[in-house]
Amino acid sequence: MAPTHVLVPLDGSPLADEALTYALETFDCRITVLNVVAPIDAGMSEGGLLEPDADRQAAADDRATKLVDRASQQADEVGREIGTAVETGDPAETILAYVAESDVDQVVMGGHGGTRNEIARRLLGTVATAVVSEAPVSVTVVR
Repeated sequence: MAPTHVLVPLDGSPLADEALTYALETFDCRITVLNVVAPIDAGMSEGGLLEPDADRQAAADDRATKLVDRASQQADEVGREIGTAVETGDPAETILAYVAESDVDQVVMGGHGGTRNEIARRLLGTVATAVVSEAPVSVTVVR
């Protein structure tokens, strides 16, 4: 059965861009792009990584807006309109919540290699692995 609403999570990577291209070329239905801004909070400052900072958060929000705007332009170039969303939270959890709350019936996302020991995480990336294993809908991973 062909999907009626495809979600494409974007993170600014080339594979995420390829996932959007794939979705636009493959599916003739509603497409929404989602960028998840990970909150910069005190938990990230463990070990001296980052301190909470309003300017840093504003820059992350601005980057997210630019990503979804660029995706809209890409869709316009091929005569398509897409929905856009920017959410804040843990990327995998936020993607899964968006799927559940938005009548999404297909996810198309880029996969990223990582340095983890588990083979699936190395092949797909931690966010893609979580979405593939927990989403109640079909997930296509573009590599």
